[in-house]
Formats: sequence, C-alpha cells, structure tokens
Amino acid sequence: MGLFEKIFGTHSQNELKRIYPIVDHIEALEPQMQKLSDEELREKTREFRERLEGGETLDDILPEAFAVVREASVRVLNMRHFRVQLVGGIVLHQGRIAEMKTGEGKTLVATLPAYLNALPGQGVNIVTVNDYLAKRDAEWMGKIHEFLGLTVGVVLNSMSNDERREAYNCDITYVTNNELGFDYLRDNMVIYKEQLVQRGMKYAIIDEVDSILIDEARTPLIISGQSGKSTRLYEACDILARQLQKGEASGEFSKMNAIMGEEIEETGDFIVNEKEKNINLTEDGVKKVEQFFHIENLADPENLEIQHNIILALRAHNLMFRDQNYVVKDDEVLIVDEFTGRIMPGRRYSDGLHQAIEAKEHVKVKRESRTLATITFQNLFNKFEKKSGMTGTALTEEAEFRDIYGMDVIEIPTNLPVQRIDMNDVVYKTKKEKYNAVIDAVCEAHEKQQPVLVGTITIETSELLSKMLTRRGIRHNVLNAKFHEMEAEIVAQAGQHGAVTIATNMAGRGTDIKLDDEAKAAGGLKIIGTERHESRRIDNQLRGRSGRLGDPGESKFYLSLEDDLLRLFGSERLMGIFNALGVEEGEEIEHKMLSDVIEKAQKKIENNNFGIRKNLLEYDQVMNEQREIIYEERRRVLNGESMRDAIFHMVTEFVENAVDSNIPADLDYEDWNLGVLNRELLAVIPSMAAVTDEDVKGKEVKQLKHLLKERAVKAYEEKETEFPEAEHLREVERVFLLRVIDAKWMAHIDDMDQLRQGIGLQAYGQRDPLVEYKMLGYDMFGEMTQAITMDTVRLLFHVRVEQKVEREQVAKVTGTNKDDSAVKAPKVRSEKKVYPNDPCPCGSGKKYKQCCGRKK
Repeated sequence: MGLFEKIFGTHSQNELKRIYPIVDHIEALEPQMQKLSDEELREKTREFRERLEGGETLDDILPEAFAVVREASVRVLNMRHFRVQLVGGIVLHQGRIAEMKTGEGKTLVATLPAYLNALPGQGVNIVTVNDYLAKRDAEWMGKIHEFLGLTVGVVLNSMSNDERREAYNCDITYVTNNELGFDYLRDNMVIYKEQLVQRGMKYAIIDEVDSILIDEARTPLIISGQSGKSTRLYEACDILARQLQKGEASGEFSKMNAIMGEEIEETGDFIVNEKEKNINLTEDGVKKVEQFFHIENLADPENLEIQHNIILALRAHNLMFRDQNYVVKDDEVLIVDEFTGRIMPGRRYSDGLHQAIEAKEHVKVKRESRTLATITFQNLFNKFEKKSGMTGTALTEEAEFRDIYGMDVIEIPTNLPVQRIDMNDVVYKTKKEKYNAVIDAVCEAHEKQQPVLVGTITIETSELLSKMLTRRGIRHNVLNAKFHEMEAEIVAQAGQHGAVTIATNMAGRGTDIKLDDEAKAAGGLKIIGTERHESRRIDNQLRGRSGRLGDPGESKFYLSLEDDLLRLFGSERLMGIFNALGVEEGEEIEHKMLSDVIEKAQKKIENNNFGIRKNLLEYDQVMNEQREIIYEERRRVLNGESMRDAIFHMVTEFVENAVDSNIPADLDYEDWNLGVLNRELLAVIPSMAAVTDEDVKGKEVKQLKHLLKERAVKAYEEKETEFPEAEHLREVERVFLLRVIDAKWMAHIDDMDQLRQGIGLQAYGQRDPLVEYKMLGYDMFGEMTQAITMDTVRLLFHVRVEQKVEREQVAKVTGTNKDDSAVKAPKVRSEKKVYPNDPCPCGSGKKYKQCCGRKK
C-alpha cells in the first residue's frame, strides 16, 4: 500500500468513527418504527416537514428519517438496509463520496439521503449513467418514497418538455447526467418562462460518480444547430484520404529538434500518432492535396478549411473505428460511449468529425453543426448547492475530487468479506493466441457449469469471440451496443449455472448479476477480461461484477503484446523478455513485473487524461464566468422583470461609448468632429436632437456626455408615450433583449471556439496560451456586451405601435419541443419603408401591393 492509500485510509477510518454513533442511534429506533402502522409511518413525512418549518435542521431529524426509510423499505421491497448502508447514506447526506464495493447495494443506500433532503420540498436529483438505470431505479426504489408520500419522477431521452417539467417538479427525480446537462442548456435558450423544465439545483446524488465526474468530464456537453456550410468538401476529402499512403517518422518532432536544427525523416503522405490521437501531413502529402484541389499553397489562410477537412478525413479512416468508436445503424452513424459501451442517441462528434465519418461510411452526410450552447460536467455539477456521489472505485482519484469538486472520498467497509479471487494477468505474444486461450478457459469453466462473463472493450472483439464460441458449440449471450435492448434479460441470466455471457463495458456499470445455488457450488461467477482498459477503475468495475455480497468468484485478465495499451504505452523490453525466454506460440507469461508494467502504462494514461480534464476546465472557466452573466440576464427577462432601468443604462452607455470613440478627451471643443458623432448617434436614436456647435461651446467632454445622455433619455421617454400601456413597451424591451442577447452570445461562443483552436500558437512566442486566452476572451466579451447595447437600443428606437412582435428563438435546436404558450406582445412596426413589389410584412407570401397595401 502506497503513502497515498495509507493517508486516505486513515482519513476514512477517522470519519467513520464520527459517523458510527449516529448509526447506533438509527438502529436503536428500529423497534419503535416496527410498531407503527403503515399510515403512522407515512404520517412521519408530514411531521418531519412541520419540524423543519419549526426551525429544526436536516441533521436534527436524520436518525429518525433514516429509521423511517429503513422500515418502509422492509415493508415495500422486503429489503432492510445493512449497517454499512446506513453509514453510506450519512456520508452522502454530508456531501461526500461513498466508495462502496460492487454488490453492496448502492441503489438502496441512495434512498436514505434522497428522502431526507427531499423533505424541504426543493427537489433532489439522483443522477445515473444511462436511461436504463434511471428508469429501473425510479420504478424500483421509487416505491419506498411513494409509500412515504413523496413524488418520484424520471427523465428519459425520449420525453417531451411537458413530461420533463413534471418529472423535475417531483420531490425526487432520477435523470442521466447527459439529460440533466442538456436540459440546463436548453432552459437557458427558451423564450418564455413557461417553457423552463428544471427548477433550481439544490442537491444531487451521483451514482457511478467516477464515471460521470471523471471519465466523461473530458468532453463538454454541446447543443448544436445547423450551419450553412456545404457537405461536398467532406466527400471530396474522403476520396483523397483513401488515396493517401500512411507513413512513418524517424522520431517525434519537438521544440528541441527545431532548436538543434535536427530533421525528422518521414515516409508516406501522412503520419499517425496514436498516443496523442493526431495526424500530420508529410511534404509529399501536402503536394498531393495541393494537386487534388488545384491550389498553390495549402498553408495559405484561404485554404484553412481544406487543411482542416483533409485531416478530419484521415482521422476518420485511421483513428475512428466502426464497431468500436461508433456503429452504423439505419443509414446513420451512432457514437458508442467508450466507458459504458452504450449507444448515445442524438450525440454527434463536433468540429466536422462526424461528417467525415459519415463520408467514410457512405451514409448521408448531414450539415455541419454550429455550437449554440456548451458547458462542461465540472461546471454543471458545481452549480449544485450540495452534491454527493457513490461508486465502487473512487479512491485513486481522491485528489481530483477534492481539487475540482470539493468532495472527499470515504471508504465504506463491506457487509461481508469479499470472497472473490483476483488472479495475476497473463500475457501472450499475439491477439490470436490470447483469444484461443480465452476460449479454452471459457470451455473449461463451462464443463463444470461455472457461469462465465467475458469482458471486451470493443464490439468487434465481442463478435469475434462469439463466432469462436459458436464453432466450439457453446451456447452464449452477447451484450453490446448493438443489442442493448435485451440488456436486462441477458444480465439476469448471466449468473445461472452454465451461462456464458460476452459483454462490452455495458455489464460493468450498475447491473446486478445474481447467482443460483448450482453456480455458487461451481465456484461462482468467473470474470475473464480480454484486454486492459485505459483506466484501472473500468477494469475494477468488471472484476466487481463477481463476488458480490460475499459470493464466491474469480477474475483473470488475458492480454497480448498487440493490445493497444501495451503496444503504445508498455515497455519495449516486454518483447525482449518474450524473445529472450524463447516463448513459443500459445505459451503464456505470468509475472509480477508484467503487472507492474501494465499498471504503470495505465497510470501514464490516467495522468494524461487528468491533464486533459484540468486543461478543459481552466479554459471553460473563462466561458463559465461569462455564461453566468448572460444566463442571469436572460433569467431576469424570462421572469418578467421590468427591464426599464437596464434599457436606460444601455441608452446612456451607448452615448458614452459613441462620445469616447469620436471625441478625443485632449481636444478643445472647437476641434471636435460633431458631424461623425451625430451620424453615429442618429443612426441609432433618430428622434434625438442633433448636437450643434452652439450646444458644445465652452464645454468639456464630460459636460457633452451629460447633455447627450439627457437628450437620449428624453427621446426614450417620448418613445414610451407612443405606447397605449407602459407594459406593452416593457414586453417589447424583453423581446428585443432576448433576441439580441441570444444572437450575440451564440456568435461569441463560435468566436471563442475559434480563439481556443488557434491560441496554442502563442506558446511559440514564449507566451502562456491560457493567460492569452483569458485576456483576449475578456476583451471579446466586452466587445459583445457593447454590441448587445447598440443593437438593443437601435431596435427599440426604430419601433412603432402597429405590428405584432413576439419572442422567437434565434437558432432552432433539433429535438427540442416548441412550446406554443406565448404571451402576446403589442403590435409594433419597423420604420423601414415597404415598397409595392416587396413581400408583404404580414407573412402572407403575396406582394405588398396585392395584400395589405391594397387595403390602404
């Protein structure tokens, strides 16, 4: 055990000592709860709520509340919380992470803090990794809460806005991390308060917390709309990518090579770096691209799009693999989640990569998307006032949980000792030898009727092993992203004696495999891993499927030198050892040194991924501060607040900016260029009196600003008198503010995206890219707010009471449900002249002279 584990092991023990007296109190209340009738037990919910209103805290009523849930669970589900589950429930209530081994009943543990924290009536979100678990847990554990008089909802991918709103308004809501995030983003794009689906972010219990807050935190959530770009370039680049030859480099190019003037020899047309997952064209490759597109210099700025797209096409062919990273189903490319093995419906790779894969697979290439809203999981979950999590594997990431989320990890002891035997890894020279050994091990276990679960990383491997088992005549089930509809049925049978199940990572999370008596007698569930995952936690999750609740079991990983992990990150000495030992085909090597090499390789990748996540968070922190300001302003508009003061501030700010940009402070009034100033002011505020030489005589810039602000405010007050009711103009203000804020914010997200992609070049100028990004991002945000001010003021000074103006979304998002409830705004019309042959403004499709113009 390393120093890290010792320190945090002691921390857990000390914290548990503080928790045990509370658990003793809960257990002492059990006889008292058993005496209550169902009605009396249910009545406790009302009593607790009254006590909270009377000034008691959640901590005050915790022992009684937990005892109530424990008794309700016995009556409804015939499941009684173990002592260690009560410990886990307290840790979750305290806003910490409970590390509980697989099979210890984490799902049941969540019912305790969920009930307690739902009592104030502000909602509790229980976050799971997929729809299947959210639905299962809501139906299963929801019975306890409903028995006690609480409402339970579940949010699924297929639900409409009304169904989502109803679910979020329940006392306890089961939802996946993706749906929670996308609903948050969509809520900040709606145009009427009635369209909001979420209500505040009070308390979240995150199941499989390491998967959600760490594994998935490398990729931000993005809501996209279609851009106007053509898709033909993707198809052209795909044709070229198939003609280019993959080459090799004599070494990795670094800054030191450049300084020393060393040249790297390259062959072929492009070089693939599998470790960094990037691709570079060689000199020959650049020439071929230039010839293909008939351009002189690929590096010219106008050819940036071609350069970007050919790299995307090469990535699609050399780094993205069918039945591993994605599947093709019904003429559509669907992403496979690398951590769970599940298909992610509606999700698309950004930056044109999805289109490049569509071109590669010869399916319809959909238009490239434009980012409308985005957030990282780190910033999303840090919005909750309190959050907690549970998982079987979190201690290795304790530092990251503390650093980024402010949560510590408490190790909860198991109810019964773990009986599973974890064997050393065995390594073969080739994949073929490894797969043969796996099939032999399956056959051996199958003969004695021991159930076997074979874990694979890719769909391709699961299908290959399935064919090999079929040839041996062994009946088996396959569980992967292609057959996920049958998941529950397959998993339920996996613990029966004689059962053989092949599964991608899907079986590793949240699925319970129960053994029958014959299976236990045969040695319990045998886990066979066919490859090590990048993350040790994923491997531990697979192992944890066996040996639940003190059951017998065993686990063993079969590896080969051709596996990606060993090929890319393992020591080259491994091949030397194999050759030195004269290992023959089919022979295995099992040695502690091998296990150390594999663990070091995994740690190397984990550290690399932590760097990616931290980097993503640091860059998103800039956007997060800006996002908070914009979303807060939007929410004020949605809540129907009067924006009159904000508009007046915008009017005066616009005047101030106009003066600052046209009248230098060090010039005397005789030298001021009033013509330019008037043009800028009157283009936006036409009803304002122009400033004359007489007006400015003897005045300083400060006095000029004061004079113009007074005139601008007076002009706006006159505009108010044009409306029969003040509230009419207030709604018009809200309409225009929403429209302008949304349009400018979406353009700003795009601009920040472009800035982020090019900012890395600052490093070559000895500048920190992150510092430069923060400074430039701050300046760009300032420019955006100025543009919002100018556009809003211009729109408001150019309206007349006559034409209907309603709120409308600036960009359409595919998949959201449009709500028809709309507050009717006054009729206003723009001062823009309509000519007889123009399309009629009423939207009839006729010419103005044939429609409304004729009536006049």
